[in-house]
Amino acid sequence: MIRAVALSVFLALGLAAVAAVVAPRPVAAQELLAPNPGIEATIGGQFDAFRADDLASAWEFASPSIQGIFGTVERFGQMVEEAFPMVRNPGTATFIDLQTFSGLIVQRVEVIDQSGVPHYLGYSMTETPEGWRINGVQILPSTSVGA
Repeated sequence: MIRAVALSVFLALGLAAVAAVVAPRPVAAQELLAPNPGIEATIGGQFDAFRADDLASAWEFASPSIQGIFGTVERFGQMVEEAFPMVRNPGTATFIDLQTFSGLIVQRVEVIDQSGVPHYLGYSMTETPEGWRINGVQILPSTSVGA
């Protein structure tokens, strides 16, 4: 039950953040940003940690809000395994673009899983005193990429 509630909260946060960026709206409301090496390093670092099966390190890239929702590395790892298998066991990742909308910063990423299937993800990012952290992930429809 706790797992289902935590997963629902995490997915709702991610969905709300990403939907605000990719939903139809006036063009002026969305702004493309220059690539941010800190954001890319954070997301890439989490992918590297997952590839190394180092859940404790992957957990460190999550924002304080996400860590508070899941409470433990184990719960976080279980959620990623169930909801985002392409993140838990990624093949390659390509950073598509960085966007902002109403204060939300979302990095869009193409992940090719171990089977060669592409997945498009929106990473909601937050800047903390320790650097950029992942504040939610949403699976995007492939048609939203390149729009």
